[in-house]
Amino acid sequence: MAKFTFNMPDVGEGVAEAEIVDWHVKVGDQVEEDQHLVDVMTDKATIDIESPVTGKVLEVAGEVGDIISVGAMLLVIEVEGEVEEAAEGEAAPAPAPAPKAEVVEERIEVETSDASDADDAMAADPEPAPAQPSPPAPEPKPHAKVLATPAVRKRARDLGIDLAQVKPAEDGRIRHGDLDQFLSYNSAYTGAARTRADEEKKVIGMRRRIAENMAASKRNIPHFSYVEEVDVTDLEDMRADLNANRGDKPKLTILPLLITAICKTLPDFPMINARYDDEAGIVTRHGAVHMGMATQTDAGLMVPVIRDAHARNPWQLANEIARLAEASRTGKAKSEELSGGTLTVTSLGPLGGVATTPVINRPEVAIIGPNRIIERPMYVADGNGGERIEKRKLMNISISCDHRVVDGYDAASFIQALKKLIETPVLLLAD
Repeated sequence: MAKFTFNMPDVGEGVAEAEIVDWHVKVGDQVEEDQHLVDVMTDKATIDIESPVTGKVLEVAGEVGDIISVGAMLLVIEVEGEVEEAAEGEAAPAPAPAPKAEVVEERIEVETSDASDADDAMAADPEPAPAQPSPPAPEPKPHAKVLATPAVRKRARDLGIDLAQVKPAEDGRIRHGDLDQFLSYNSAYTGAARTRADEEKKVIGMRRRIAENMAASKRNIPHFSYVEEVDVTDLEDMRADLNANRGDKPKLTILPLLITAICKTLPDFPMINARYDDEAGIVTRHGAVHMGMATQTDAGLMVPVIRDAHARNPWQLANEIARLAEASRTGKAKSEELSGGTLTVTSLGPLGGVATTPVINRPEVAIIGPNRIIERPMYVADGNGGERIEKRKLMNISISCDHRVVDGYDAASFIQALKKLIETPVLLLAD
């Protein structure tokens, strides 16, 4: 028998270290060649590390959340016969790891609202609102599959709730809101909810990357935000007409129309579509618009990027938004699809509130946040020199900017120009 030291392999792209996010083996386990050993996260991706040999695990390096340098010992495996050891400071030969899920540079969740039916998802995992209050559903048939995220399942376990007793949303998934509704009708569980034990959870993996990136953005960038109210009634009417006559084209949410409006406005405001290298002291104003979409996924927050958004029509944008959202949610987004953005759009969808002050996706210099669409009465011109009260669909648009690069006047002027275009939506389809 011999001991084989498996060092942290070089995963490429100049990566010097990686974070352990999940061990799939422990000391004493028997492993086979090519068996999945551990997941590690770099600045670029989460990587599966596989075993180059067959044997018994004698030692592992570090716990989940620890940082391992390339070339440092990762595992010690007992093998039969003689095995050539990896040279000190070098990685042992191993199959080339394949990216499993990409890391977000920065940012927050996204989901856009339709004023009437809230069906516009801004590249986010759709989160339908809980059903209207009603008594808990009858007990489902035995062996019915319950759909819920790990977080929802854990909460249900902590509360002692059988998920089979909880009425799901229309899509069959049980969410936190459905648990809340169940608790409101079942007083036996409310005490457990109030006395839920404290829980400590180590911040690792993607959540730690997000925390680090967000902190770096706020620490290095002097933010300022500007908010303006926009009347989207005509835009929503046009969207409804386009969807009613779309033929084989994809259904349009408000997001591709907003991106189209942003791209048409940016040429007159190049300081908004820029990246700032603060170490080199260089601002790059980009001609092409590579639009980031802050996206919520089960794995964490990601910002997939629509390449050359300025060259796509609304239907092409809708297709790309759907493709990137699905790739992000399933962990199949490639590294190049999660980097290189020049401007980001983010929204909380139907939870968007009145206004937001989003944090910039560094090294970009601006981020735009459309908020929730609200119907309310307002004065409009009656065509005879007077005014009348009319129900309109209104939405606030927020922008946060890097004050080192963008002046307040420029940000306000950009949003005012964007407002004018959105309120005259026929111009969005003009060449």
